[in-house]
Amino acid sequence: MTRQQEAFSLLDAFIESQRQAACIPGLALAATDREQLIHLTTAGFADQAAQTPVTPSCLFEIGSISKSFTAIALLQLHEAGRLELHRPVNEYLPWFHVPSRYGPITPHHLLSHTGGIICGTEFTTEARYEVWALRETEATAPPGVFFHYSNVGYKVLGLILETILEQDYGEIIRERILDPLEMSDTEPAITHEIRKRMAVGYEPLYDDRPPHPSHPLIPATWLETGTADGSIASTAEDMARYLRMLLKRGQGPRKRLLSEEAFALMSQRLIEPGDEEHGAFYGYGLVIEQEEGHMVIGHSGGMVGYYSSMLADMDEGLGVIVLINGPGKPTDIARFALRLLRAARHGQPLPSLPLLPDPTRIQNAAEYCGTYRSEGESFALTDEDGQLILHYRGERVPLEQRGTDCFYVAHPHFAHFLLRFGRQGGEVVEAFHGPWWAVNERYSGPISFDHPPEWEAYPGHYRAHNPWFSNFRIVLRKGQLWLIAPQGEEQPLVELGDGVFRVGMDERSPERIRFDTLINGQAVRATLSCCPYYRTFTA
Repeated sequence: MTRQQEAFSLLDAFIESQRQAACIPGLALAATDREQLIHLTTAGFADQAAQTPVTPSCLFEIGSISKSFTAIALLQLHEAGRLELHRPVNEYLPWFHVPSRYGPITPHHLLSHTGGIICGTEFTTEARYEVWALRETEATAPPGVFFHYSNVGYKVLGLILETILEQDYGEIIRERILDPLEMSDTEPAITHEIRKRMAVGYEPLYDDRPPHPSHPLIPATWLETGTADGSIASTAEDMARYLRMLLKRGQGPRKRLLSEEAFALMSQRLIEPGDEEHGAFYGYGLVIEQEEGHMVIGHSGGMVGYYSSMLADMDEGLGVIVLINGPGKPTDIARFALRLLRAARHGQPLPSLPLLPDPTRIQNAAEYCGTYRSEGESFALTDEDGQLILHYRGERVPLEQRGTDCFYVAHPHFAHFLLRFGRQGGEVVEAFHGPWWAVNERYSGPISFDHPPEWEAYPGHYRAHNPWFSNFRIVLRKGQLWLIAPQGEEQPLVELGDGVFRVGMDERSPERIRFDTLINGQAVRATLSCCPYYRTFTA
């Protein structure tokens, strides 16, 4: 067996371990160098109910990897003199308007997520109204200086393309990218007509709580989309063709899609995102990182029921695409695949198969030990050989780590929120679970907190018919309102007046939530960044 064959065998073992750990329904992976496909593998099921296996011809939604396609089409227009990246957007879309005390927003800003505008909540089925509704928001940072990921910004870019070229976005992408790259199996829009060719997308049964591998998966909500922030469905093999063009800096099999100068614009290190999700730097529709001394570009993607990751090692000339039809960590798989391929190419020892972490083994478990009490409720934590055990109402539950001072509790009373801890002087002194707050004997701060009486109307569970972000909870804790997403992320709300709050402590955040329609002392509606949500009957 050659070193490369050993690498592929080890990669297949890693894929299977990831599938079992995350309950991934199905997966397709392709690896390529600058000239040809070097590995293609599939695993699992395209349709779990029918036990239909994933095949190389299965389509997966690639999500935000599509943003790089949008960037290429815009750069082509820029090279042709039909688009100026630094001119105001409303020179191309006269009806585009975002209230702002800063300078105008340009295509350059939208391409790099630095327009200072909202992310967008995907509350419409097409782009125009969601873009129109930006006039109900506000740009909260000078363009070009603050990274805030914006899907609606890329919807604007798609409308610019359609306006200049007088074609639908899908036609533009097919004519300018898919056909030149011979990506004949790829579709630039998600429609009912292609559904029978697609792997079925899956999501957890519960959409209102932090996910767990023990939760069953169900077919995800199906939706059609043709917007420029993420509407492409492709196969692993076709995406390897796309990767070869990136690895050759814009050169396709028959002609250049981008000049060297345009590709340099696309892959420049424009802005530091400052988060863990979008890499060290962001360019135009691409994440740019250094990995093992190599320049790596790419992007991840997430759709309703589909997740993906694309990585291209520009120095080594190797690329990997991973497509899955359910929850999982495709970027972890793509990174390990690149490591294997690099080592095999240079005859180096192959990296060991990564051990899957045991989330119940807590390195600093002793720091959390103690009894936590609040009015009418208490629990205790003990360190038992590296496991953090919660003692609650006569039951013993091992905690599973989900982040710094953050844990999942496999108990029905803790199902809707993660259990979080706060520190004073480096010591763990308090615990948070949704609206509930408890302290241990090390806590020395205040135990009562004031808040405006009108805030009493806002806590509750809010829902919308939005498959992307279907619900959230508002809780009042320690005199502070919090927005808690189903997956467990928590963001404080900062009052701006008249029932409007900023989401998050960063003053540059453009995200807003407004509460209104008070009935019997409760707000019935909460509008989150233009998308209305309504109080629901569940807690």
